[in-house]
Amino acid sequence: MRELAGVRPIRAAAGGIAGPIDREKTRLVNSPHISGWVQKPLQRELGKILDAPVYVENDAAMVGLGEATYGEGKGKEIVVYITVSTGIGGVRVLDGAIDRSAMGFEPGHQIIDADGTLCPECGSVPGYFEKYASGSAIELRYGGKPCEIKDPAVWEEEARFLAYGLNNTIVHWSPDILILGGSVMQSVSIERVRFHLRTVLKIFPRPPFIAGAVLGDFGGLYGALHFLNHLHKQKR
Repeated sequence: MRELAGVRPIRAAAGGIAGPIDREKTRLVNSPHISGWVQKPLQRELGKILDAPVYVENDAAMVGLGEATYGEGKGKEIVVYITVSTGIGGVRVLDGAIDRSAMGFEPGHQIIDADGTLCPECGSVPGYFEKYASGSAIELRYGGKPCEIKDPAVWEEEARFLAYGLNNTIVHWSPDILILGGSVMQSVSIERVRFHLRTVLKIFPRPPFIAGAVLGDFGGLYGALHFLNHLHKQKR
């Protein structure tokens, strides 16, 4: 950040980190991938280093905010973003702002297979969504990284598992559009996800539109930019 800023002062900074964050948005409360950062005063220490206000969010939430404001969700009031990569994360964005919560959103930890009958080889009881449809789950089950797997049957099963989790997310959050991002979605047919979702989601006349993310690796940067711009407008 200092290198990018050059001689110009940093007035504020925002960014995302993997895992649920406390209500005050100051520190991680849990993280399967960076456990050494849990309960550390991230906001305070980054603020000291940069000598500026720092705002911390969940990484998927920040990417979702970018997609909602600059990407596929632009112009929609209620946007849900789900990332399918090493794990599964997501966010609901209302009118261009991340929805309020006590500790963030963790759709990857919803249960889609309580007793393991849906996928006995998935090895997780209760069967969390993330243990069935994430990149790490696919690698564990098939012995290869998602980008290396070419078997169409694997990706058809992935589309079906995604539909189960998305059904629950949709009936809870009722979005105008649901955007799917993350590295695993480069191998999954969005149309097959839509097909399986139509077979399971019956309570609504039709599912919300399911779209693929368009901002790629820059989604979080766009989200942070919108976050800071919105905050600046509120303070004027």
